[in-house]
Amino acid sequence: MSLDGKVAIVTGGGSGIGFATAKALVGAGASVALVGRTAGRLEEAARTLGPRAAAFAGDVGDEDAVARVVRLTVERYGRLDVGVNAAGTGALAPVESQPREAWAATLRTNLDGTMYCVKHEAAAMVAGGRGGAIVNVSSIAGTLTHRLMSAYCVSKAGVEMLTRCAADELGDRGVRVNAVRPGLVPTDLATPLTASPKVVENYLSLMPLRRLGTVEEVAAAIVFLASDAAAWITGQVLSVDGGHTLRAGPDVGLMFR
Repeated sequence: MSLDGKVAIVTGGGSGIGFATAKALVGAGASVALVGRTAGRLEEAARTLGPRAAAFAGDVGDEDAVARVVRLTVERYGRLDVGVNAAGTGALAPVESQPREAWAATLRTNLDGTMYCVKHEAAAMVAGGRGGAIVNVSSIAGTLTHRLMSAYCVSKAGVEMLTRCAADELGDRGVRVNAVRPGLVPTDLATPLTASPKVVENYLSLMPLRRLGTVEEVAAAIVFLASDAAAWITGQVLSVDGGHTLRAGPDVGLMFR
C-alpha cells in the first residue's frame, strides 16, 4: 500500500482518526496537509509528523476556507492525490427539544463540510489529470440509530449517500470515492461515550469482536482505500466496527441513567 510521492489532505488532522491517518499516510510515503480549526494543535501535529507534513488552519464548514486550503496544498506540493475527510463534531439532544443551533452546527461540519471538501478535492484531482482517491469518515451512526444523537446520525447518513453519488459521478475521470464507517474508538469527540462505563458496556455487548477499536485500525482501512491496492473499489462504505453493524445501535441514553 505504498503512497510514495503522493500528496494528501487530511481534515480533522490534529487529533483522533485524522491524526492517526496522517501518520499512517506519511509512513506510507505521502506528503500530508493537515487541516483543522485549531492552528496550534495542527502545527504541533505537523511537527510531530516531520518534514512531509504541513498545517493549514481552516473550518471545513466554510467553503471559501476549504477552497483556500486545497489551493495552498496544490501550490506547495504541485498536486493532490488523496483527500481524507475526517473533521467532525456532534451534539446530544432529544428529538423533541433539539436546539436548532446544535442541529445546524453538526450538519454544517459533518455534511456540508464533507461536501465542500469532496467538491474542491475532486476538482483539483481532475484538473491535475491523474485522478485520485477520496475517503470520507462516516460512523456506525450513519446506518444505526443512536438515541439522543439524531443530528449526528443524519449527518453521517448523508455522508454515506454523498460518497456514493460522488463516486458515481467522478469515476470516469479517475477519482475514486469511498468511506469508512468506524465504531466506537477513543477520540476527543467520543469522550462522553467512552467515559461512561454503562455506555461502553452496551457498545461491547453489541459487538461480535468484543472490544473498542483504535484510531490506528481505522487509519489502516483509510490508507488501504486511498492506495492502489483498492484501485477497483469505489462508492463503498467499509465498516471498521468489530462487527457492530451486524446487530443494533447503542443506547447512548445510558450515560444519563
